Amino acid sequence: MNRVWTLCVVTLLLCCAAQPKAEAANWDSWRFLLGKWTGKASGQPGEGTGTFSFRFELQGKILVRRNRDDFPATKERAAFSHEDLLVIYPETGGPRTRAIYFDNEGHVIHYTAEFFEDKNTLIFLSDPAPSAPRFRLSYTKGENGSLVIGFAIAPPGKPEAFSTHVEGAARRQQAP
Repeated sequence: MNRVWTLCVVTLLLCCAAQPKAEAANWDSWRFLLGKWTGKASGQPGEGTGTFSFRFELQGKILVRRNRDDFPATKERAAFSHEDLLVIYPETGGPRTRAIYFDNEGHVIHYTAEFFEDKNTLIFLSDPAPSAPRFRLSYTKGENGSLVIGFAIAPPGKPEAFSTHVEGAARRQQAP
């Protein structure tokens, strides 16, 4: 029994060692996002307030955003909260930065993340699919350390025809 167990452990270690490793990410351009933020937004779901944080996890290998938005009741609908998690990571074996998004509504979105040349705007663009909407999430450095945030959706079959779904601004409440 001990020989079988030892063989299993050795095999597992060899498999893990053979896996390609993600290249070390240069997170310098991302540091303006770190910390805890509060903000206000408006758009398709209505007026809302929210909090989110960006922090490094797994010894700096990934960047994680946790978000919560609260929307008060209106004549048309009850109050509700939206929560999501965004995990940002360097692409294995490639130069791109990728992200995966999960929310309490059951959405899972795969993004590629890129900065504009001036490094002041970060765009998360979802992978195109012929029969699904496409999503674009943006963070732009604002005045006095604020962030301008936008979320746009393109309809199925029109992957570049984005229209704004939610936009807002946030201020850092706690530095990393």
